[in-house]
Amino acid sequence: MLSDFNVKRRTFVKWAVALPLFAQMNIQEAFGSGWAGVAKRATNNIYTRLGVRPMINARGTWTYTSASLELPEVKVAQEEAARHFVNIFELQQAVGRRLAELTGAESGMITSGAAGAMASATAACIAGSDPEKIWQLPDTTGLKYEVVIMGGRSPFDSAIRLAGGKLVIARSAEELQNAVSGETAMIYTTSPTDQLAKEITVAKAARVPILMDDAAGIPPIDNIKLYAKMGCDLYTFSGGKGLCGPQCSGLLLGRKDLIEAALYNTNPWEGAVCRPMKVGKEEIVGCLAAVEAWLKMDLNSLNREWMGRVDRVAKIVETVPGVKTRIYTPADSNSYPTLIVSWDEQGWGLSVAECAQKLLDGTPSIVVLTGDNPSGVLDRLPQRQAKHHHRNPNQLQIVSMTLRPGEEIIVGRRLRQLLAAARSSSRQAAQS
Repeated sequence: MLSDFNVKRRTFVKWAVALPLFAQMNIQEAFGSGWAGVAKRATNNIYTRLGVRPMINARGTWTYTSASLELPEVKVAQEEAARHFVNIFELQQAVGRRLAELTGAESGMITSGAAGAMASATAACIAGSDPEKIWQLPDTTGLKYEVVIMGGRSPFDSAIRLAGGKLVIARSAEELQNAVSGETAMIYTTSPTDQLAKEITVAKAARVPILMDDAAGIPPIDNIKLYAKMGCDLYTFSGGKGLCGPQCSGLLLGRKDLIEAALYNTNPWEGAVCRPMKVGKEEIVGCLAAVEAWLKMDLNSLNREWMGRVDRVAKIVETVPGVKTRIYTPADSNSYPTLIVSWDEQGWGLSVAECAQKLLDGTPSIVVLTGDNPSGVLDRLPQRQAKHHHRNPNQLQIVSMTLRPGEEIIVGRRLRQLLAAARSSSRQAAQS
């Protein structure tokens, strides 16, 4: 009896907490900003006219989901940049000087994403600023061409290889010392700061430049100054993820001589191996505007806003008995408050993958974070998928940063409907 009372009491408390949110749902519907309004707008826009469905993004800044939405400051800067012609060589040099002022790095440049920065950095470390060597790439005959990659291969190391780099794997800072040779042109790492500090020490002793790839490392914006202080020769961030700049942009920061060499190996230099990795004046100015905007933001206020979004989803779905939630913020990258939603998948007859697919197939379409990677080349192999899920239990997660204001109510409502229906069906089946 006491157990039943406690269950009813907890259920009552959850409903009491969620009632204002259900009221907000009704208000949204009344003024056309709720589910029905979003669904209507999702059927007639520039994308639907092409046969493409826009979606509510609760998955985060994945490239295949078009990453993030640009900051207002970025849009203004791009629009102004689009009104004028400019010399791209001069523009990159000027932006490099401004980035140095903002970040503490010696210089910087705007690249075609963090992967573009990886390629430009590799070419810079192999060929330098020598026109003959630049023209020679990706043929590295007679040049230092090995790139020590920390930890093992990554889905993005083709950016290194296409510039002529040959990968040499080192699993730890201790292995790094033996992996560096007379043929080593660069060290590539994504290590956390404590491990990175050890790797920098080895790199300095060997006089080999090290590239730190922290593509999803903003926020926190402090990372944009951290790696210069640590002594990284080069480091990169994506412009289109947490930075909320143009999606096809990235930052490469570091030593002035290496940035200069990277520019010589990149667009608009004809004959450079990274010439195809073009960024236009709009992306260059827009990415810089994103950096400037972030350095002025009230980060505490922003975090409260993000936390509020996932907290509201949690309160809505927890009104379904048996649903559990947990909010956490990843420490290393993609550092946004994130909600994990769990339930009795087997008992209710609804798996995480099935629930995610139902959300995606609905109107409006909602994409959430799960253990899958629809954009991974090797993840298309069935045996790799099975191995991944064996090691990492699949979880349904809601990422706060890519939700627009009010969309969390829509996500919570739709997810609650699916979970409530699954629970109800399972109880009816058990009683029959």
